Amino acid sequence: MAVTAVARIRSTALRHNLQRAREAAPGCPVMAVVKANAYGHGLVTTARVLEGADAFGVARFEAALELRRAGIDKPIVVLSAWLDAETLALAHVHNLQVVVHDEAQAEMVSVTGAGKPVDVWLKIDSGMGRLGIAPANAATTIRQLRNSEAVNPGLCLMTHLSCADDTSSNVTAKQISTFGEAIGDWEGDISIANSAGVLGWPDAVKPNPVVRYGGRNWIRPGLMLYGVSPLMGQTASECDLKPAMTLEGHLLAIRNVSKGAAVGYGADWQAERDSRIGVVDVGYADGYPWRLSNRASVRVAATAAPVIGRVSMDMISIDLTDVPQARPGDAVVLWGEYPTVVELADSARTSPYELLTGVGMRVVRQHE
Repeated sequence: MAVTAVARIRSTALRHNLQRAREAAPGCPVMAVVKANAYGHGLVTTARVLEGADAFGVARFEAALELRRAGIDKPIVVLSAWLDAETLALAHVHNLQVVVHDEAQAEMVSVTGAGKPVDVWLKIDSGMGRLGIAPANAATTIRQLRNSEAVNPGLCLMTHLSCADDTSSNVTAKQISTFGEAIGDWEGDISIANSAGVLGWPDAVKPNPVVRYGGRNWIRPGLMLYGVSPLMGQTASECDLKPAMTLEGHLLAIRNVSKGAAVGYGADWQAERDSRIGVVDVGYADGYPWRLSNRASVRVAATAAPVIGRVSMDMISIDLTDVPQARPGDAVVLWGEYPTVVELADSARTSPYELLTGVGMRVVRQHE
């Protein structure tokens, strides 16, 4: 195969991060969140690497069906999809669990598909303000779903934390308290903690006077599985997480330009000295943001090299004047251990979520 852009995925890092989640929440079953093509890492292969998880969480039915077609037989929870008679039928046929997040959905699920019950999670809005039953309506909706022949026994209750990444904020403690008040003395399973909740909020992952439950407390790690810190002010290393993805391109060409010469669209960059310029086979169509034009560095031949000029659809240019050992065909690290995806996200004024999930489909995912 011709040399092309590649996302190298370290299976050992994925497994390490899964184990880290378990260690941070002893006794809690793990729903590994693999939505958005496993945060850009490749859905099916990543799920197979994370076979030690107790369940998988996805955002859409299409992803759940892809996992089933690949032979993944663990429980799969569809976290935020549209529910109707057709999708509920899919859930029954393919043994998928669904999340109900408002009264209309609860009513529809309760009366649809009698004789073909499905496993249901009820989301309660404890403060995120997006999806979820109002806490005041939780008891009524719980009774409705538990009394329906269309819903399997074992209803699970869940919520989603909005500010868990900031351990100095009091919002998360309020959300945990609100959720606890809404569920009362619940005898079944619950789920509160996302990645930040797992690492930053012990009360989200264990029984306590605020949240009383008799079942299991599922954790839903996402970002941390891929080796990115979910906590403000803490690096992946400080959280004992290992980056799973290294995004690489290759040097297509190297050329010399004279002082004053322009490179790229708009002539945004001009050489301040006689320079050696490299062209890399990655652009914004591959997920390398246009906003990194003239404001990031890559690594080639174990040396940092600045991105110069505008990021274009299929290429970026880099200054190799101080990297004389670089040659055409050399690998170029866009992000990985250095620079990290978090550093690039900061430079691009975005989040690592957007960079990881934005890696283009023409980039080859290579699990190692």
